[in-house]
Amino acid sequence: MLSFALDGAVFLFLECHPLITGESSLYSKSALEICGQVSRCSEHYLQIRSALRPQVADMLREVNIRSSERFLIGAACPLLAVGIVLSAVYGSQFQLAVALRWIGIVLLAVFAFKRRTLTPWVFVAMVAGAELGFDAPRVAVSLRFLSDIFLRLIKTIVAPLILATLVTGIAGHGDLKSVGRMGIKSLIYFEVVTTLALVVGLLAINMSRAGVGLSVPVAVSAAEVPQSAPPAAHWQDFLVHVFPENIAKSVADGQILQVAVFAVLFGIALAGLSEAKRAPVLQFCESLSEVMFKFTNVVMYLAPVGVGAAMAYTVGHMGLGVLINLGKLLLTVYGALVAFGLLVMLPVALLFRVPVRRFLAAVAEPATIAFATATSEAALPRAMESMEALGVPRRIVAFVIPAGYSFNLDGSTLYLAAASIFVAQAAGIHLSIGQQVMMMGTLMLTSKGVAGVPRATLVVLLATASTFGLPTEPIFVLLGVDALADMARTTVNVVGNCLASVVVAQWEGEFGIEPVSETVLEGMAE
Repeated sequence: MLSFALDGAVFLFLECHPLITGESSLYSKSALEICGQVSRCSEHYLQIRSALRPQVADMLREVNIRSSERFLIGAACPLLAVGIVLSAVYGSQFQLAVALRWIGIVLLAVFAFKRRTLTPWVFVAMVAGAELGFDAPRVAVSLRFLSDIFLRLIKTIVAPLILATLVTGIAGHGDLKSVGRMGIKSLIYFEVVTTLALVVGLLAINMSRAGVGLSVPVAVSAAEVPQSAPPAAHWQDFLVHVFPENIAKSVADGQILQVAVFAVLFGIALAGLSEAKRAPVLQFCESLSEVMFKFTNVVMYLAPVGVGAAMAYTVGHMGLGVLINLGKLLLTVYGALVAFGLLVMLPVALLFRVPVRRFLAAVAEPATIAFATATSEAALPRAMESMEALGVPRRIVAFVIPAGYSFNLDGSTLYLAAASIFVAQAAGIHLSIGQQVMMMGTLMLTSKGVAGVPRATLVVLLATASTFGLPTEPIFVLLGVDALADMARTTVNVVGNCLASVVVAQWEGEFGIEPVSETVLEGMAE
């Protein structure tokens, strides 16, 4: 439209002035050239506007969605709070209080529907299940079959997932000798730091005793839950029990520690073969691990149903006191993660002369991505770029950080230590120091490779529970706060892997020596 108007104006101007059109062709040509340039500029403007229009529309749509989400949360939280206060003042059966709380839950469900991700639905299911268990305990108890179905599906994942991920993680690097000195140093660092993470989590949960008082219902414990831990065995008997006599029997019996030991030995043997013979088996294991991760994602679509039913059943039997224990556990986990950062990661950084301020500035963006998404994988590309820009050679970054995603998940292992003891405390099972050490050793193996997947801690916890005879009900209760704990532990996972790459580079004497790629610097500058 703008181009047409300008062309018409210039044409009329030339037609109405014979002096210009007849006597001064030079001026006429100049005017026509200017007209053409203006026309081309207007066309370019229209092209830019048409190209930007979808982006502007998307931005406006995103702003509207965020505004509506803030409105829903801002309306739901006060309604829930007022409903809780009215119930505390006028009694639990006060109808107005019940109505206000359910209206708040409906608003939260609308918020989760707009988000179209699983985590909000899990949170809403937890709140709705707790409310249903409080308002209608009989109905809530009858929903337990839904959580049992979810539990059965999860149990089918455990053995093949751990087997495939461990074999892939060990044999995926090829000949173990080719990994060399850097690989040995990396693995030593990984095991030392993750062991310290387990110790910090173990000490924190034993100090807070967050699970004490969350007793398993009598109807459940009588049928399913052992009243004490498995009888203490001599250390020789425990070592014998670790090694499988039949891998199929170990999988069928749920002996996950035996499956993990078999996977480690199988991975070492596979890594010792030639490339031609190793490749088909390794490709099968990689495909199996990918299939099981996808299977996990499919099963996790049922997580809101399973979590809601488990929370409803638990509150229907135990009352709302269970939420107090979950709050204690969440505070324990966050406090333990902060303590791990100050008492382990900071001294390690100072010991290896890591430039702490520069490191914190470099790791800030990937840590933020990890906290927001609660997945370590989302922050992996930026973490590798940031560490290379900091001065870590690319070959060290390319080995240490991906390997750390299997062997150096500090935040996840700390959480698993705390959560496992929480389950034992909730069941009223006393674990001796020796049994807790055995449990930590089991977690050292079973947590490798799967703890970086969202909600895969449920798989590891169930594996540990089956090995040590712990009940499953408290594990489902933990899913209610898993999303909140996941953000913090994932952040520690990413920061820990970034720190590991710098430590190995300093240990090798190669930190800050190689020039940084211009592509990496350009990417960091954006």
